[in-house]
Parts: sequence; structure tokens; C-alpha cells
Amino acid sequence: MRLSVWSSYYVDLTIEDAIEKFIENGIYCSELSDEHGRELLDRNDDISATAKAFSAFLKEKNFELSQGHLYLSIKICSDESALQTLYRWIDFYEMIGIKNMVLHCDNMLQTSLTRQERVEKNIEKLKALAEYIKDKEITVCLENLRPHFSEDEELVDRNADDLLYIIDRVGSDRLGICLDTGHLNLTDKNQREFILKAGSRLKAIHIADNEGKSDQHLMPFTCGQVDFCDVVKALHQVNYSGLFNLEIPGERKVPLELRGAKLAYIKACYDYLMKL
Repeated sequence: MRLSVWSSYYVDLTIEDAIEKFIENGIYCSELSDEHGRELLDRNDDISATAKAFSAFLKEKNFELSQGHLYLSIKICSDESALQTLYRWIDFYEMIGIKNMVLHCDNMLQTSLTRQERVEKNIEKLKALAEYIKDKEITVCLENLRPHFSEDEELVDRNADDLLYIIDRVGSDRLGICLDTGHLNLTDKNQREFILKAGSRLKAIHIADNEGKSDQHLMPFTCGQVDFCDVVKALHQVNYSGLFNLEIPGERKVPLELRGAKLAYIKACYDYLMKL
């Protein structure tokens, strides 16, 4: 597992300047955030030209962007144009070398549909997406989400069982799973069980912590509840080999000059965990 920090840790910088900051602080991998994804896609109507220039930059810097978050707030069921938008994002991400692309299901919580009806609508849309990517050497990773309005919300994607059911019904090996440890701490909590159930389908990770009440997006070993030692042991058990990627916007609320100090601590946490 290679240490990675989601690029939006430096959301106030261009993606190139963010990468320079990561390298300056000894971080050589990142998940491309959807903010920086949009920034790149908006540069030029010819996405292949943007991809060529940006890929050259990555190569020059010897920086890895093998994981990326697709459009964060896209509603694959509620928005008729969503899939066409996603196809553009996927094509661009593929051009710049991103192999594992994180996507949210559409929970449609503000509708009168039953949970099973919402599950079926997601499966229908994901079947179309799977057909589009069937010949691409990428994986679209469905992320476990957390409630926004009530702890009792019937999410379609709160745990590994939910995601495995959807993936099995779609029937494509181009779909995988992204574990968000912070989201899981707000729902089912059992990180080990999730990881063991996901097994070889676990292709991406969002490492984040919280105190169990809101999605605080904290780094490990602060005031949160997630047992990251147990998480890492379970990841080793399923032979997870993707990025050990931290998604921690809760840690960027400090001056730019101080964020590097937090990255030094994150590297120390990573070194400790990888020895387990």
C-alpha cells in the first residue's frame, strides 16, 4: 500500500501546485479530487490536449495519480444527463492514467420510492455504465455512504453487503468497492467485517476518522473512533494493494504554511501502521 493524500488537501491551489506541495513534503501519490478533476476538464474543450499536457507533467514529476474521484455530487438516477457527463470524466481520467475511479450511488432519499426500487434504479444505470467501460482497463469503485438527514435512512450503499449486492446484480468485473472508513464509522462501524466481505473487490480506500456524530474527515490517531490498526491488519489479510489514501478535508483548516507539518505527522502514522 502506497501512502496517498487526496489532492483537495490543497484545494486552494491548482492541481499542479498541489502536486508540487505534496512532493515538497515527501508525498508522491494522490487521489485526484473532483474539484481538481473539474478544474482540468474545464481548461479546454479538447480533453485529449489537456490530458496530454497533464500526463507529461505527472511523468516529469514522477508523481502517481492512479485513483480519482468522479464528479462528487452527480445523481446517476435522478439526472438524465448524468451518464454522458460521467463518460467524459471517465475518458479523461483514463487518459491521465487513473485506474480506480470512485463513484457514489444515487440514494434518491427525497423521493417516494422504496429502498428496493432505488436499488433497482441504481443497478439499471450502472449496467449502462458497465457496458461503456467493459473494454477499458479501469475499475469504477462504488463508495459506502453515510446518512445526511437521519440515522435511520435506508441507504442503498451503507455497507459491503449493499455494495456487493449491487455489483453482483450488475454482473461486471469493471465495478469494485471503495471503503470510506469515516462513513462506515457513522453507519455499521465494523471496519474489519467490511474489508473481509469486500475482499478482492476492494480497489480503493478513503482513510478518514470522526467522533461518530458527523463526517469530520480527520486524520488517524487524533480524537476519532476508528481503529486504524485493525483496519490495516484486515487490509493485509485481503491482500489489498491499492493506495492508502487519506481523504481529510477536516485537516486543511490551517494556513497553507502549516499543512506540511500535518503531512509529516501523516507520514509518521503511515510508517507506524505499515509495520503492523
